[in-house]
Amino acid sequence: MPARRIIRVGTRGSLLARRQTDAVLAELKRRYPDQRFEVRPLRTTGDRRRREPLDQLGSVGVFVKELESALLAGDIDMAVHSLKDVPTTVPEGLTLAAVAGREDPRDALVSRSGAKLAELPPGARVGTGSLRRACQLRALRPDLEVVGIRGNVDTRLRKVAAGEVEAVVMAAAALTRMGWLDRASEVLSFDVMLPAPGQGALAVEVRSDDEAAREMASAIDDGDSHRAATAERAFLRRLGGGCAVPIAALGSLEGGRLRLQGLVGDVQGVRILRAELQGPADDAEALGIRLAERLLAEGAGDLLKEST
Repeated sequence: MPARRIIRVGTRGSLLARRQTDAVLAELKRRYPDQRFEVRPLRTTGDRRRREPLDQLGSVGVFVKELESALLAGDIDMAVHSLKDVPTTVPEGLTLAAVAGREDPRDALVSRSGAKLAELPPGARVGTGSLRRACQLRALRPDLEVVGIRGNVDTRLRKVAAGEVEAVVMAAAALTRMGWLDRASEVLSFDVMLPAPGQGALAVEVRSDDEAAREMASAIDDGDSHRAATAERAFLRRLGGGCAVPIAALGSLEGGRLRLQGLVGDVQGVRILRAELQGPADDAEALGIRLAERLLAEGAGDLLKEST
């Protein structure tokens, strides 16, 4: 059994981040009812620089670096992240010990009038801080005005209510975890919008040499979610992209087989490359790499250069 010291759990301070951390802690406490946990909110670069577009912050991991630094310094023992925020290369000395069960990875549209994406009038302003979403929105509806916005979930919803934008696109998982999915006008199918690698999944990161914390975290690992995320992240890593490039991926498992869909586009949504592969679920990493190399052979490298 793990040592019964207090386990300090780091998280971002937003309401959504706290809800996500509470969900992870509920799973941990169910398995380790006598273990004491202490939550420590930390402010990240991405939280401090909310007015700047994510693709212009100039570094990767803007929502996780401070948490990882606190882990390495021994100030916390676990960090709970939205997996889509975690760079594909984890710092030496740290490990992703668990990928918790995944919420719905789809994107959702929240509109002021309740209109679905196809029903929005030409010229309607649709907000998103994601180049991936902007790319796919522009490809689907070039008549819309896609505008960059940032902020917590409640901040973005207030912008819709205030009429600053007609609609926003955000992760369905975020709305679900906040108890606000009923505010969505439409949950977008994967054929309409492919999600970010890791979207909807939570990751628990620990120090590699902390056997007690690693054992506890691994107890809540969801194998299927972890394998799907492994393929998606391998795809992203091979392409060398991040939040500054429109890249999407989705892994899904059925009967021991893993289906991986991937997408690379330009910021304006003029050109989009999309493909999929299937393979054994235990071959997730290699499948992600193969799909990335297939899209690179079809010209994804040129799109990546145009977007950076």
